[in-house]
This record gives sequence, structure tokens and C-alpha cells, in this order.
Amino acid sequence: MDNTQEKIHTLFKNHGIFIKVDKDSKIFLEGERAEEVFYIKSGAIQISQETESGKELTMRICGPDSIIGENSLFCHLTYNSMTAKVLEPSILYVLSRKSMEQLLTEQPMMMVEYMKWLQIENYKHQSRLRDLVLNGKKGALFSTLIRLTNTYGKPLEDGTIIINFPFTNLEIANLCGTSREMINRMLNDLKKHHILSFDKGYITIHDLKFLKDEISCENCPLQICRID
Repeated sequence: MDNTQEKIHTLFKNHGIFIKVDKDSKIFLEGERAEEVFYIKSGAIQISQETESGKELTMRICGPDSIIGENSLFCHLTYNSMTAKVLEPSILYVLSRKSMEQLLTEQPMMMVEYMKWLQIENYKHQSRLRDLVLNGKKGALFSTLIRLTNTYGKPLEDGTIIINFPFTNLEIANLCGTSREMINRMLNDLKKHHILSFDKGYITIHDLKFLKDEISCENCPLQICRID
């Protein structure tokens, strides 16, 4: 946790309400009034949006030290534009939107720290959307795998990297904005060429350089090239 995250964590810890949420619970729903802001102490939360055709698009998979519901702050948009679903049992700190706004207004230095954090979040989202739009379906998958590696990757002794969080092919498809069938084909092709392997939802990357070379990866800072 960097200094900015530590200060924001302290703000929620000192003023927020501590809650535990079970897997598959919904923290908030798309279209509901946006009344609260959440800091994730532990666990994993999926942030998604449903398209007009009913397809789910996953925008983020948020882990510890992430904030969700932040888009409502200092804004007239009083309804959630996305849904937050709990992927594994999680612990959160909760602040009402009005309380968070007041605390930031009363503490200018904390407002600066919050703006720093928000700027990094904006960079993350912009870079991901850029990759999804510019690199096509294959590039979207490769970009997503790189981001998952940076977010959840655990290096192994043989030089491979395991993504230490289970994902179904449908969940990966929702992250890439494409169909499960297409993701199935592309993952099987990567497995055939020994770029990666998968077992019970856990993906192991054997050749990260190949994925990066295929999309002309710019090697963005690790705090930007993430899925959370």
C-alpha cells in the first residue's frame, strides 16, 4: 500500500462503518440511488454494467485497498451506473457520500491525496479502454491477461506466473467485451502453443513476453496496467 492509499484507508477506518459481505452479494445495483462509498479492506468485488442487449461487461475486478462507488462524489449523478457483485467473502469500510464529501472538504490535504488516487484510476481505465478498442478481440484478451498477471500474478520457481485468482471463461469474456465461445477458442489456441495453461479456473502464463509483443505493449507502470 502506497502513502496515498494508506491515508485514504485511515480516513475510512476512522470514520466509516466496518461490514462483512458474503460471496454473490450485491453491494449496489445499476440504477439504484448512489448513497455510499466503499473501501475494500479484503476480498474481491466485480464492477459491471449491462448493455442494452443484456450482455454483461465487467469494468473492474477490485481487490484490497480499492474504492468503489466513488463516481458519485461531488457530482449530480445520484444513481449508480454499474453493479458491484461480491466474488469472494469481503470486508469493507462504508462512508455515506455526504460524509465523504464533507471530510474531504474539511481536510484539503486529504482532498489532494484523493485526487492523486483518482487520477491514477482514470489512467488505468483509459489505458484499458484504449487496448480494448484498438487491438481487436485477440488484443483485448492479451491485454486483459497481462493486466490480470500484474494484478494477481504470483511468480513460480520455473519462471512461469500463476494468476492467483480463479476466473471462468465467461468472466474473462466479460472483461474483454466479447463472447465466451471466442475466448474458449483463443485460450485453447494459446494453450496449444504453450503460451499459457489453465487448471480449475487458475491460469498460468508461460510466455508473458509473447503476449506483450503481440500487442506492442508499452510497458506502462504496473500501478496503471491493472484490472482493478
